[in-house]
Amino acid sequence: MTTLTRLLVALYRVPASPGTPVMWHPAGAPVRSWRELVLARLVDDPGNRVHGWRAALDADPKLAALSTAVCDRVRTLVAACPERRDLIHGDLLHGNVLVSPDCRRVQAVISWKCSLRGDFLYDAAWCSVWGPVFYPGIAATDPLSGLLQDPGLRADQSALVDAAIRHHCYELQIGFTHLGWSIWTWNQEHLTTTAELLAEILERGPLPSTG
Repeated sequence: MTTLTRLLVALYRVPASPGTPVMWHPAGAPVRSWRELVLARLVDDPGNRVHGWRAALDADPKLAALSTAVCDRVRTLVAACPERRDLIHGDLLHGNVLVSPDCRRVQAVISWKCSLRGDFLYDAAWCSVWGPVFYPGIAATDPLSGLLQDPGLRADQSALVDAAIRHHCYELQIGFTHLGWSIWTWNQEHLTTTAELLAEILERGPLPSTG
């Protein structure tokens, strides 16, 4: 089992309650279902600090078509996503995981500002999306396959139902939200990279369930 898989499994094992709010840490955050949160992040909310990105995407015909296709698929697949309340870190990259010198042990996980309570496969999808482009070492660990092969997860009959579909739904949602972020920040290089990656994920479909 890889260090990343052990970390993802450890997050999955944190006790969860069905009544735990999805947005559990910001004061006054609205209580939403997991599916509602997944879908809400497809919407350009004028009440958010980051807004206006959807109009910018729609102004580019190729990005507009990609955005529509991605959002349509997410809305179709989200029905397969269960109302779990697993602990999600939400950003297991950018130096937020500190490991031992031999890379065999996680020593600390920092920066929990993006954390949620939802489907544990979301963190795996985050690593699957960004690993191939920015973190080849993470991509090489194949996060989804590692989870599918974990004996503890396999013993939980509900945990891996439609796992590949759920993972694909989250990949698309994560990629799309960062497409919006990239155009809002005028980061053309990141926008181009994200658009190409998102198109590849859309074309590829769910990863094989090899567990």
